[in-house]
Amino acid sequence: MADEKKFVPFVSAENSMKEFTGRALLIGLVLAVVLGAANAYLGLKAGMTIAATYPAAVIGMAILRFFKGTILEENITRTVGSIGESVAAGAIFTLPAFYISGVWSGEQFSSIGSYFIASLILITGGVLGVLFVALLRRVMVEDKELPFPESVAAAEIHKSGQSGSGGSKYLFSAMIVGAVVKIAGDLRLFATEWTTFFKSTLAKFADGKALDGGFLAGGPSISPAYLGVGYIIGPRLSALNFSGSVMAWGLMVPMLLTVLGSSFVGSLPQNAALPVDSPDAWMNAATVVWKEIVRIIAIGGMLVAACFTLYRMRGSLGTGLKRSVKDLKRATQGSAADVERTEKDLKSSWILLGICFAAIATFVITYFIFNTSILVAIVASTIMIVLAFFFAAVSGYLVGIIGSSNNPISGLTLTALVVTALILVACGVDKANGGVAAVLGIAAIVCVAAAVGGEMFQDLKAGHILGGTPWKMQAGDLIGVVIAGFVMFGVLIVLNQGDINMGLQQGYEGGFGSKNLSAPQAGLMATLSQGIIGGQMAWVLIIAGMIMAVAFILMGITSPMLIFVGMYLPFNTVFAIFVGGLIKGVLDLYVARRKYSVGQIAAVENTGVLLASGLIAGEALMGLVVAIFAMFNIFFADMLPFANPNYVVGLLIILVIGYFFVRIPLKKADSMK
Repeated sequence: MADEKKFVPFVSAENSMKEFTGRALLIGLVLAVVLGAANAYLGLKAGMTIAATYPAAVIGMAILRFFKGTILEENITRTVGSIGESVAAGAIFTLPAFYISGVWSGEQFSSIGSYFIASLILITGGVLGVLFVALLRRVMVEDKELPFPESVAAAEIHKSGQSGSGGSKYLFSAMIVGAVVKIAGDLRLFATEWTTFFKSTLAKFADGKALDGGFLAGGPSISPAYLGVGYIIGPRLSALNFSGSVMAWGLMVPMLLTVLGSSFVGSLPQNAALPVDSPDAWMNAATVVWKEIVRIIAIGGMLVAACFTLYRMRGSLGTGLKRSVKDLKRATQGSAADVERTEKDLKSSWILLGICFAAIATFVITYFIFNTSILVAIVASTIMIVLAFFFAAVSGYLVGIIGSSNNPISGLTLTALVVTALILVACGVDKANGGVAAVLGIAAIVCVAAAVGGEMFQDLKAGHILGGTPWKMQAGDLIGVVIAGFVMFGVLIVLNQGDINMGLQQGYEGGFGSKNLSAPQAGLMATLSQGIIGGQMAWVLIIAGMIMAVAFILMGITSPMLIFVGMYLPFNTVFAIFVGGLIKGVLDLYVARRKYSVGQIAAVENTGVLLASGLIAGEALMGLVVAIFAMFNIFFADMLPFANPNYVVGLLIILVIGYFFVRIPLKKADSMK
């Protein structure tokens, strides 16, 4: 943990600048609710959320600039404002599963009782995530091997706003580009994605039987944000991530489709109106195979990869925990450690009290509300503490590598759900005695803890760069998760009931799981929990993924988690991140050939990070605007009559962005000669 050279933040530890003020906290809480609600809607519709760090940073900076606020106040506002998105992610990935599985059926989902139970679940998970992050902050934030791409981007936004240097022009120009490309894609001026299916028939066997098969091919998503993330994490990590996607779509899906054959393709409900041999029918089948088989294998791999990740971090984790124990001893002995402002976390005694509160709350939920036995309630509380710590650490590690936007929280939650269900089944639970409810409840708490943990590590790293006070950021987030926890389930109730009413009017069955509110992650969790508790789970897929992870570890792959993340995320998303990494690789080649000085290399790096940060922030802000309009059923895609937008235009945009990503940093370095 000892660095050869002490890190110097933007605001020094000796500076007593205003930080945790009422206005900074209030603005952050409002942003937490607004950004969280917008993300809840978007996630239920599309199965994904938008990182709230950049919108919170830019909006908070603009408002506080009007009141002449400090950069550390802006840091508090961003930290609190972005935490609502994490609570929303935990809510939409798990709580609709209570409705889909029938645990809270009909009007029960919208009842006052369900509201308070769900709010208690969200608050418990959120508080637990904040507390575990406080324990592990030094381990993650000070690890030089974790680039924290989105944290660097957020910090650059704040620093560029403070300085009058020319660097801010790169940031804000790139923000405009990112926003324009995002809105142009939503207006269908070009296609943001492209996929097709190449069908082939294999040679006939001796008995005359032939096997059908083929490959689904696609291009990178036209997303400035994904390009920016790939650029920041670099060619090595983005290539490792992309390798998982190549394995999924180039090996597993074609093999499974060949084995399943035309009969499987024709049996799918979504192919009822399509010819069995049509590319669209096979493309639908490939997507089903990926979602329901390959992603489950990836979950099994994530489980082993997560264990391996923690094993590799055992030294740093042990050091961090020892420091926390020492702090606790000092607190009980009445002595305070002489720690710099920028290194002070919440008191260890408070952290332990908070963890005890979370354990008691889990016991109350499982025993008194879900009506399980005392043994099951105690076991559930223990599982929750262990898994929440485990996945908060893993979530922080992943955010440190690929950023919060691409953190596979739903995959981690599915892993937690499987482990919880297995242990509770061993304790004797079944569908008749609250087994499904208990499993979903524990998974929901762990999900929120992991989501909050990842987001907090990202914000704490940005605060570390800027010179923020950790305990003040953690205290602000504690308040933020409580407020967001009370609000988010109300948002879900409104969306669910509104879709039910619309379905009654238009003749379809509305609510979570419908065509308008598909809630894909929650649907999968409902299926898994019912399957495991009922003894109908396809364990062969989970075990296959675990064995594959062991094989990767034996090969000497240091980050197998990234491979399984690549298998789990959509191909177009991972491809776009990989393209961003390739652009950075091209720039690195030019820098090596030109033999720049140390100062010139630093200028190239800083300029490139500013450009990447701007692209990420610009798309995130415009994505928020699109989500807000969508809440009022105003969709940009319906504004212009382009039925078949051209994907080639999008590829040209990527080429142009790539050109300037290389040209501008090199030009900046050349100007220093």
